[in-house]
Amino acid sequence: MDYKELAKTILKNVGGEENIVSFTHCATRLRFTLRDESRADKERLGDTRGVMGVVSKGGQLQVVIGSDVPNVYRELNMLGNFEGESGEKKEKDNRNVLSRILDTIAGIFTPIIPAITGAGILKAFMALLSAFGWIDKTSQTYAILSVFSDAAFYFLPFLIAYSAARKLNCNAVMAMSIAGILLHPNFVSIINGIKETGDTVRFIGIPVTPATYSSSVIPIILTVWIMSYIEPIADKISPKPVKFFTKPLITLVVTGTIAITVLGPLGTIIGDGIAAGISFLNNYASWLVPLIIGAVTPFLVMTGTHYGLIPIGINNIATAGFDTIVGPGMLGSNIAQGGAAFAVALRTKNKILRQEAYSSAITAVCGITEPALYGVNLKLKRPLIAVSIGGAASGLYLGITGVGRYTSGSPGLLALPGYIGTEGFTNITNAVIGSAVALIVSFAAALILGFDDPEEVKENTSNEVKEKGRVKDEILCAPVKGRVISIDKVSDATFAEKILGDGAAVIPDTGLIISPADARVEMMFETNHAVSLLTDKGAEILIHVGIDTVKLNGMYFKPMVKSGDRVKMGQPLIEFDIDKIKKEGYDTTTMVVVTNWNDYSGIDIKGSNAVEKKPFLVLRGEGE
Repeated sequence: MDYKELAKTILKNVGGEENIVSFTHCATRLRFTLRDESRADKERLGDTRGVMGVVSKGGQLQVVIGSDVPNVYRELNMLGNFEGESGEKKEKDNRNVLSRILDTIAGIFTPIIPAITGAGILKAFMALLSAFGWIDKTSQTYAILSVFSDAAFYFLPFLIAYSAARKLNCNAVMAMSIAGILLHPNFVSIINGIKETGDTVRFIGIPVTPATYSSSVIPIILTVWIMSYIEPIADKISPKPVKFFTKPLITLVVTGTIAITVLGPLGTIIGDGIAAGISFLNNYASWLVPLIIGAVTPFLVMTGTHYGLIPIGINNIATAGFDTIVGPGMLGSNIAQGGAAFAVALRTKNKILRQEAYSSAITAVCGITEPALYGVNLKLKRPLIAVSIGGAASGLYLGITGVGRYTSGSPGLLALPGYIGTEGFTNITNAVIGSAVALIVSFAAALILGFDDPEEVKENTSNEVKEKGRVKDEILCAPVKGRVISIDKVSDATFAEKILGDGAAVIPDTGLIISPADARVEMMFETNHAVSLLTDKGAEILIHVGIDTVKLNGMYFKPMVKSGDRVKMGQPLIEFDIDKIKKEGYDTTTMVVVTNWNDYSGIDIKGSNAVEKKPFLVLRGEGE
């Protein structure tokens, strides 16, 4: 993959450098905060080779790249100046306060998670090696490894200063230099000295409250936030001939002064208050918060408010060395998503749903819950209740046993090494038991609660054809007007990799889906974004409108038929509002998949443009 060319294409289609307020990346996605999202060409982005999908959520335009995202992110950074040093005035952000706060939190903490995750996992392995006697705690090797594992946490203010500056659109290097003030050995010595003597330190007559800033979170966030206002002022008042040095000078002195006299101590008080509250809960009701988090996490994810928990968990790890609140609660909830999806896969008679449920369940127990949440449990409703029950049960157990995680990361089975503590295997053992509780309870609850299983109707003469192990040659007409693309160019990997079958896709010009052949409707999906057909000649067809449009929960879709109906070629199946779906940020590319494609000797696409009721796919069977 040519990362540079892909970065150029993405930059152009998000509206250019001038349209970007800030951007970052997580494990699989580039996350853009844009000045005007309407300037982004989401359709072209979604159709770009190397882009797996485009999502607009939580005030961000998210471009799904996959595991190559760090390489594309690096090339984007090299293409232009994204450090916010141009001095241009920020345009007004019209999002509500909550959306802006959550977007800022996500933007600050997402980039630093790899560093603290790596350090935390190293701590876990060191504890494991020590427990088995494979490494001596008094050895120099252990001491140096301790430096490796402690560095990211000790210098956490540096990491946060950089990511906060990028998110708040100010100079990241200046922000890091101010973090250096808080951690400078001489300043630390002065603070430690007055703690011992009780004397007062003053800076230009202003008293400096003693505080410890290593491994802290809130003080540097507040400091960079105020710097994002001071820096533009410094730029404005600095004469142009000397702006090169007066702007950073004013920013450094003013921000540094406010940091050590006001915001640093204030942030320390806030952080200590959070720690004291958590300590109180751990002492008097250690089971309560993990139980609540385990129960409500699916709903927090649905609204994007789960980002508000990130700094609490990281602050706990940075200050106390472990987190007994956020991580354990979300661990139980994520695994419960998988447990409920496994139950759906076991119980459903619908083969398409079964396949979706199994695959999404596996990713959920590994820590990525959106496919199971949106594609299975939320769609069927009652399994989502089972998720809350399983998450609450696990949170209760993990809270009672005082389980804590020693590193940050996506809560799931792959994160369990982060629960290996320094005092034997009790913590990790209880974490495993808590995970099993989540899986078993949610699985059982989903089976007991049940769900309305979308039925597959398999009747008429095409079944007789299939029973003989034969399918006939067939020509399918285009189900929607538009531009035809190969199925492997679709931005959803499930379709592009032909997991569900072979076929083609159409970038639609209209919002009407018609039947490509005489057929029977096997299933009209509850969210009305997809329909499954069985043609009279034995072809099993899935027509799926859009990428991730299941998340719209039926909004902007109108079904024209129902499961079990007989339809003629050209008969309307689904009507959808193409403009409103695009405005919501979804790719409307429509996939036409032959799910029993292995029964055919070949499938050919007819032309590059789809015209309603005209030949679209040629299926080569075994003849009459």
